[in-house]
Amino acid sequence: MPRKVTRKLQRTIKPDRKYQSVLVQRLINKSMLDGKKSTSERMVYAALEQAAKNVKSEDPLEVFEKALSNVSPSFEVKSRRVGGANYQIPFPIQGHRQQHYAFMWLVQAARSKSGMPYQKRLATEIVDAYNETGIAFKKKEDTHKMAEANRAFAHFARG
Repeated sequence: MPRKVTRKLQRTIKPDRKYQSVLVQRLINKSMLDGKKSTSERMVYAALEQAAKNVKSEDPLEVFEKALSNVSPSFEVKSRRVGGANYQIPFPIQGHRQQHYAFMWLVQAARSKSGMPYQKRLATEIVDAYNETGIAFKKKEDTHKMAEANRAFAHFARG
């Protein structure tokens, strides 16, 4: 198998039932545990409704898309060995990978909280991402700071 995921190897994901959105379906898939998709679906829908209510918006999909765009990183750092030393080299990130990081950070942030049901934790994390605060947004900021700090090593990326 090739190292890079080409267009041919990418799976096409069907949109979810309620909002007809591929992004919501990807969130459902990322937050699923032990193959229990219906449970994950119910929790994600409840979280989206709760997040929209907290932001005082009519459209939960709009809130979710803005939160996702606020959490999506545009740079990442990769470790590369050059002449006996390891350097953290910043690389720009393309579309699918940006979304992957955003989904993973949202789900991890929601799971790391405790003391309330998962749907409330996910809803608060979506609201925090919408308002550019919270754990997932901080993760994006840290990634960007790391890339900025290691910008001097960007010339090692080619070659």
